Amino acid sequence: MAGRPRSSAGRPYTADRPSSARPSTSGAYFDRDPQYTFSQEYTIDEDEEDDESDAEDVFAFGPPSTAQQQPEQFPPAQYAEVPFASPGFADSPGFRTTPIATPLVTFPPPTFDLHGKAGPYSPTVPGPIPGPSTIHSRHPYPMSPVETPPSTDSHGHDDDPYRLRRLSQTPTSPLTGVSQGTGKFSGISSALSSRGAHISLSNVKEKYRESLASKPKLKGIPSTPGSIMSYGSMLDADSQEGSIKMDYDFDEHEEEDSPYAEVRASVSNIDDPDMPVLTLRMWIVGLGVTFVSAAANVFFYMRQPAPSITSTLLVIIAHPLGKLFAYWLPITTHRLPRWLGGGEWSLNPGPWNIKEHALVYMMANVATGAPYAIQATISIDVNYGQNLGYWFNTVLILATQLTGFGLAGLCKRLLVYPASMVWPQNLIVCTLLNTLHAEEDEPRGGISRFRYLVYVGAAAFFFYFLPGYLFTALSTFSWICWIKPDDVRINQVFGISSGMGASFLTFDWTEISWITSPLMVPWWAQVQVFTGFVFFYWIITPALYYTNTWSLAYFPMYTAQLFDKFGNDYNVSMVLTGDQKFNATAYNEYSPLYLPAAYAMAYLMAFTLATCVIVHTVLFHGRAILNGFKKIQVEKEDIHAKLMKAYPEVPIWWYLLVLVVFFSLAVVSVEVWHTGAPVWFMLLALLIPAVYLIPSGYVFSITGQVISINIIAQIIPGTILTGQPIPNMIFKSYTLQTLTEGTRFVQDMKLGHYVKVPPRATFLVQLTSTFLVAFIQCGMQQWIFDKVPDICSQYQKYDLTCPHNEVFYEASVLWGVIGPHRQFGSGSLYHPELYALIVGAILPIPFWLWQRQYPNSWARYVNTPLILNGVSNIPPATGINYSSWFLVGFIFQYVLRRRYFPWWSKFNYVTSAALDSGTVISLLVIFFALEFPNGGHYLSWWGNDVWKRTLDYTGATLKIPPPTGIS
Repeated sequence: MAGRPRSSAGRPYTADRPSSARPSTSGAYFDRDPQYTFSQEYTIDEDEEDDESDAEDVFAFGPPSTAQQQPEQFPPAQYAEVPFASPGFADSPGFRTTPIATPLVTFPPPTFDLHGKAGPYSPTVPGPIPGPSTIHSRHPYPMSPVETPPSTDSHGHDDDPYRLRRLSQTPTSPLTGVSQGTGKFSGISSALSSRGAHISLSNVKEKYRESLASKPKLKGIPSTPGSIMSYGSMLDADSQEGSIKMDYDFDEHEEEDSPYAEVRASVSNIDDPDMPVLTLRMWIVGLGVTFVSAAANVFFYMRQPAPSITSTLLVIIAHPLGKLFAYWLPITTHRLPRWLGGGEWSLNPGPWNIKEHALVYMMANVATGAPYAIQATISIDVNYGQNLGYWFNTVLILATQLTGFGLAGLCKRLLVYPASMVWPQNLIVCTLLNTLHAEEDEPRGGISRFRYLVYVGAAAFFFYFLPGYLFTALSTFSWICWIKPDDVRINQVFGISSGMGASFLTFDWTEISWITSPLMVPWWAQVQVFTGFVFFYWIITPALYYTNTWSLAYFPMYTAQLFDKFGNDYNVSMVLTGDQKFNATAYNEYSPLYLPAAYAMAYLMAFTLATCVIVHTVLFHGRAILNGFKKIQVEKEDIHAKLMKAYPEVPIWWYLLVLVVFFSLAVVSVEVWHTGAPVWFMLLALLIPAVYLIPSGYVFSITGQVISINIIAQIIPGTILTGQPIPNMIFKSYTLQTLTEGTRFVQDMKLGHYVKVPPRATFLVQLTSTFLVAFIQCGMQQWIFDKVPDICSQYQKYDLTCPHNEVFYEASVLWGVIGPHRQFGSGSLYHPELYALIVGAILPIPFWLWQRQYPNSWARYVNTPLILNGVSNIPPATGINYSSWFLVGFIFQYVLRRRYFPWWSKFNYVTSAALDSGTVISLLVIFFALEFPNGGHYLSWWGNDVWKRTLDYTGATLKIPPPTGIS
């Protein structure tokens, strides 16, 4: 009988739970003549999920903090040991007459070998996988259960939980399966898991010990003392004349998995270390899709409107390409010359697998987006008239992209290894990858994940044509404003474009997931984000606005524009000289800069967050950070950390070398091309992301919310080097991009941790793709500027108006030319906002003290940086992006998770991946087929125009500025 084939995900086929490692409940025996039988009967009801104990826990994966932790030691994993015989065990042929008390039986740890792999990769020969302590192999031929022989329980030890009963004599023979390479006791782990272990023992003790000595061991797998040799004690007690039947309660030994239900629902807790990773097809597919998408995104970045090619889309595109290579490439195995190591290699080492696919995603995730520093290079060329050339652009972008990579590697012990660092974005990616690589699985019941992904993705694709093109009012669904289009207050409260978004309704997935997917962020985090939004933007902001504090009532409440004293958009050219220098006289004659209500609150939140996140991290995670730097274990290892010990880790000096090399490139870029930025200035630019990477990583890995330091990166250089916009733009680009890329690199490291990708493969893929893509993107930028006329002008023929550059340029003038002291200095209109720095430093302290005094109180869920940072997307986000996000999150993360936990566990993250994939494909089709050709084809009817006839769309203001301007 042939064994079950292995899926490309490296596990036995199962359609509906990729993270499950449960073997079949039927016995899997390695001998047709059972001699030892555990008679304890046990059945598993497949309709009951072992995760349902977490169904009521709506505050899932709340992070442990030092405020509630006690000093804890983590001894090596140990498992229950039971005596092989009770002291009253009667004498029998072949057994010692003295009580057997010294030899102990150690039952195997709760990790089962579902692959049955014992050596080099083979599609038919099974072998071991790494587990938390010991390798337990499984026989490749599952056999029918054999009737248990009748018991001769003549000893009457009914009260003994470990009662041993003599069975009828059966002929003994050497253990089967040894010649096939499956090893001794190859059926133990799966037999124990079914609670009916048929163990064939015979008097082959010496041969067994010789096979143990000669059996190859897998490097990197920790061992539990005595866990494998405990079977030797059974052999010592074995006899040729008889067999033993032993009862034992196995319910206490359960499958080891992540402590978080979200992770269990998305991530597999088994691994195949022999799965090929750095294959030729992986490099071809990964670099190919990354190069094309990176170049395309640079083009889209300069156009308005324009889509973008996301990493999720590339995961879907890469899958059929990988399968095509697996089908087309020859499977011939080649051997390298002896002087090259003599190893074997093949162009086609097997099916396209999940680890190759994950590496393709990592390439795309860190490299496909347009680099933030490209805005600085465009502004220096277009707005400040200094064409520094291709090599300056490339060196600067390489420095900003890869300095963060070096910092990220230094934080792995704190942000990757601990189980509490969940990284919710990766759960969606893991679910998508597992679903694609389980497409052939037979569902246990109901619809499979892959079919569900296809159905929901197709529905999202076709549905998006309504809010995205045919009926755009479904996207801007401000139906109350349609009824009262000229009422200022109604449009400000219920509006979507410039209002508070109190209507909660939109049918556009891009609006709902503008912040992030509501199906990804845990419910407790969503509650805090929305609480912060309601307090600051539905209570404080309207209070400031309607009392005309800081003259806010003269401008729209929610907008990304900056204004002058006449209520018009601020014209930065009015305060500059011909050589782009600041003109103080013109500034005094024209107007100071006025902030709308959303911007004023955003700066207030930014100042508060700047100190709050540092103090919160020190108080709540200081001990963990200190232990991490001391190389002390931060948390108890989960199954994923244990499985990753099978692979060699990346040395810290590799990351330090990357950090030094690419920071040196940053110094080269500012010194060789004479930008005016001193070296110490760049050291300060590096220090800021180095300080904020760990606090930002803590918040991002637990909640999915990115910490924003945009304001800090503008105010600090503007204060130090006032009147020098180019050094300020370089400082801002280097600081922000280093932090962003560092966080993204850590995110991909955690993805590799979940998928069990060797860390050195992750390192090589991330470094290679990011390094090469920088040349592609800078080349694309240079080609566009050389070949396209009127680039970045307002009336460019192909709409290549560089919309992001205009915002970046205005910010460089406001902070680098005018300077922060005129905006927030003593005597300025917005000077009181600086006191938020003090408030932010004090804010976490009461919650920390309360949590230390009452560890189980509600205060343990309060995360002050999350409350402050959750609203940092405003502007350009508006109220509807938060209210609709919270509404959908309430449905999926609270209602469905509590009431229909099995469905949520199986389909929640698949739903998010399907909505993302279907919507982005539909958006690309609409753009290239309907909006891009011949200036676009626009449908003019009520459903596309009604929302444009409201004050919400035009930007309602409560007051009109006087003709002489605001005084």
